[in-house]
Amino acid sequence: MDKVVHFEIPADNPARVEKFFKEVFGWNVTKVEGGMPYWICRTSECDEENMPKEVGSINGGIYKRNDESSRTPSIVMNVEDIEKSIKKIKEKGGKVLFEPKEVMGMGRYTQFKDTEGNIHGLWQNLMK
Repeated sequence: MDKVVHFEIPADNPARVEKFFKEVFGWNVTKVEGGMPYWICRTSECDEENMPKEVGSINGGIYKRNDESSRTPSIVMNVEDIEKSIKKIKEKGGKVLFEPKEVMGMGRYTQFKDTEGNIHGLWQNLMK
């Protein structure tokens, strides 16, 4: 079973939404340097590898809203083989929005629409 491992929140004003989640929920939000503007949201205590210590917790991110794929928050599933998952998505009536991209040597990522038009993410770890 593929698990939900991450969430993403698009924002017209990332600084404003960063402040909101920090002040309302106490999240630790940190801007990632380099690459596209992106803020990591830590929603629980993390270990030295920035992974949640509490079972069932997930972290996420905030990014600048820019196109159709960033209109609403999305959940991200970790999959063993992103190409196999893409094939299944297409076979079952979903639509892949772009070819998987490598993210800073950590993994491969793409987004897809489910049969109801909701947008989600797929993540395949490259680091073992």
